[in-house]
Amino acid sequence: MSILRHPTDPAVLDRLATERNVWLCGVRPDGSPHVTPVWFVIVRDSWWIGVDSGSVKVRNLRENPHVSLALEDGRAPVVAEGEAQLRYDAFPAEVTAAFAAKYGWDVTVPDRPGSGRVLLHIPVRRWLLPGVAQ
Repeated sequence: MSILRHPTDPAVLDRLATERNVWLCGVRPDGSPHVTPVWFVIVRDSWWIGVDSGSVKVRNLRENPHVSLALEDGRAPVVAEGEAQLRYDAFPAEVTAAFAAKYGWDVTVPDRPGSGRVLLHIPVRRWLLPGVAQ
């Protein structure tokens, strides 16, 4: 696997636009990995993920924002690394529109009564893609 700044392969760009799930890997306070599938959109070369404000993901990311993201197909890996920024308000209209278009989902609406929403904004530090030389 090679390290890139931005993917340019049309097949990779298509997968980023159309695949529904990405595996988000964060770190628990004890140092063990926490891996979970989540919905995502890519806007301006950043990953955006909507989560419940009381989730394990948010608790872990407050302590350690380093994450890896991997699309589900292990035969053609698409992996990104970055640091998650937690956005509690002022969700960008471009991002909420992207979630609505991709999933028919209002990412700002809480999943559970009494909870809030958080957007994870993950600018990519590096991409790891197969067969691509930098």
